[in-house]
Parts: sequence; C-alpha cells; structure tokens
Amino acid sequence: MSEEQIVLARRAVACKGWRWMPGMLHGTPTREGIAWTTRYSDLGLHVDADRVPDLTDPATLGCLLALVREAWADECAGHTYDEFAHGWFFKSRVHDGDGGNVRILGHFRSEAEALVAALEAAPKRGEHRREEK
Repeated sequence: MSEEQIVLARRAVACKGWRWMPGMLHGTPTREGIAWTTRYSDLGLHVDADRVPDLTDPATLGCLLALVREAWADECAGHTYDEFAHGWFFKSRVHDGDGGNVRILGHFRSEAEALVAALEAAPKRGEHRREEK
C-alpha cells in the first residue's frame, strides 16, 4: 500500500462506525508499505493500535461497505464508478418521513476513498431516519 492508502486506512479506523470484521486483511505500516499482513478473525484476538486495514484487499473493501451500510442504516447504500466524471461516488437514501431523499457524496479517486468518506460522513445514530408510525 502507498503512503496515501495508509493515511486513508488510518482515517477509516478513526471513524465512529469502524470495527474490525472477520476476513479483513491488516498489517503494520512501514516505510516500504505494509508488513506482516494477516486476516482478522473474531476469536477474541486483539488488533494492535498501529495496525491498519489493507484497503487494496477485496474482502476488506466488502467489510468496509458493510460498515458503511450499517452506519447509514441503509442496506442499499453504495458506491459506483462514474465514467464521465472519472471518479467514484457514494449515495444513500435519507428518509425524511415524506418519502425520503437520496444523499450523494462527491466524487472520489478510488473506491476505498469513497467508502471511507461515506463512513466519516455517516449521520449520528437516529439522525438518518425518523421513526415511522
């Protein structure tokens, strides 16, 4: 992973909605990239604070998407590549009690960047949906 990807991974871990999930690949950043990568399991093992998720790993990106959907309380929230804008964007339904709206976060250079930005921008619990009567 590049230094930019490591910074992005640290941003992800700092999010309120972050937690380690089984299958995530993680390692310790070094000057050369990431050293000693392993898969996280939920067998009660602790992940050291200096470890970061490998955001180039497809399984880790899938887990990050699951965290984003949980944080937004929207099972349909997602990201897609816009070939005309040459970038990624994230969208989620924001229910306002009158049928809802779609919230779109801006364009990002990578899939991982779009997902991390979405996790950072997730509404506080209870702000994304009103209770339906």
